[in-house]
Amino acid sequence: MTVYERLAESGNEKYRDFQSNLVPNIPKETILGVKTPDMRKIAKEIKGTEEAEEFLTQLPHKYYEENLVHFFLIAMIKDFDECVKAVETFLPYVDCWPVCDQSSPKVFTKNHEKLLPLIRKWMGSEHVYTVRFGIRMLMNEFLGDDFRPEFLEWVAEVKGEDYYIKMMVAWYFATALAKKYDESIVYMEERRLEPWTHKKAIQKAIESFRVSDEHKVYLKTLR
Repeated sequence: MTVYERLAESGNEKYRDFQSNLVPNIPKETILGVKTPDMRKIAKEIKGTEEAEEFLTQLPHKYYEENLVHFFLIAMIKDFDECVKAVETFLPYVDCWPVCDQSSPKVFTKNHEKLLPLIRKWMGSEHVYTVRFGIRMLMNEFLGDDFRPEFLEWVAEVKGEDYYIKMMVAWYFATALAKKYDESIVYMEERRLEPWTHKKAIQKAIESFRVSDEHKVYLKTLR
């Protein structure tokens, strides 16, 4: 069976309708209605096979779920350079936020030094979802021990009217307010973000269980 045939077998119309509402910027007819656990299962089943290798070369894919399986396969590549090559080949074809957001290559966590300049490059792209992916990798990988205050500035410098980029900037700062409050609160106090993004970051931080009640009270005064 091909990847498409496996996906089609697992899809259902009701879930397709639900998923279509979450991803309004892609045609409904490109969605099969397959749940994420089923897609991850397919990726794991074909991982390391000739079928998987061939599938990764078949770009662009027709269906939303094919793109997700593609990224799930990339996330399991253990060699850093090979993984990066596969990511950069695929990123230009990413056309919606779930495909961008649901896959995080495990090998990135062990290679922060090599990953950081790539993140900087991705964030400077003209492609919306490449920028979003870069910010998400910075959020996922560099709000812990390897955090540097300058990373906040990198994200604050990202401008533009695209909704999916602005939401990612807001998500990054909401997470930073949970993990690196002292460094990130300055950006709220000085209103360093665009007005819509500023308000959305505060909203998401207030909704987060990881932000203390004391910090939430103060954040409400900055809206």
